[in-house]
Amino acid sequence: MALINCPECGKQVSTSAQSCPSCGYPIASQAPKEPAPDADTLLAEVRPSWWHFFWHLVFFWLIVPPLVAWWQRASVVLRVYPGRITLERGLFTKCYREFLAKDIRSLDIDQGILARLVDIGDLTISTAATVDAEEEIGGVPHPKQLRELIISQRHDV
Repeated sequence: MALINCPECGKQVSTSAQSCPSCGYPIASQAPKEPAPDADTLLAEVRPSWWHFFWHLVFFWLIVPPLVAWWQRASVVLRVYPGRITLERGLFTKCYREFLAKDIRSLDIDQGILARLVDIGDLTISTAATVDAEEEIGGVPHPKQLRELIISQRHDV
């Protein structure tokens, strides 16, 4: 219960007291009444805790990255033919690039330390063209062997 000052003597009196214990002033009739809460007043809004969805979130992060990786891997195909190389990008929309082996000027390989351990790298094909003169393909397995294969096709032509 709240304490209020008695209007007669000024001492502290409980709001539940009928009268002031010091002077006898009737307090119950003077105490302010608390208004009843309105029916439309929002008292609390509660949602489930994120901890309740912990396993949902864990499995979401275990499933979505492999789907993204599969999508990105399926959207790039490099094919080496005698005398030419084709690069196909995209699943729904397609982009086809064709390089003649004789027009290739350089083949660059970039590998970080972890990529060297698993033998993958980024292969950059530079051509003699003036527009879009280079094309980068990321995550190529055995990039040195692929570079040697392309160079051998360039010399055979």
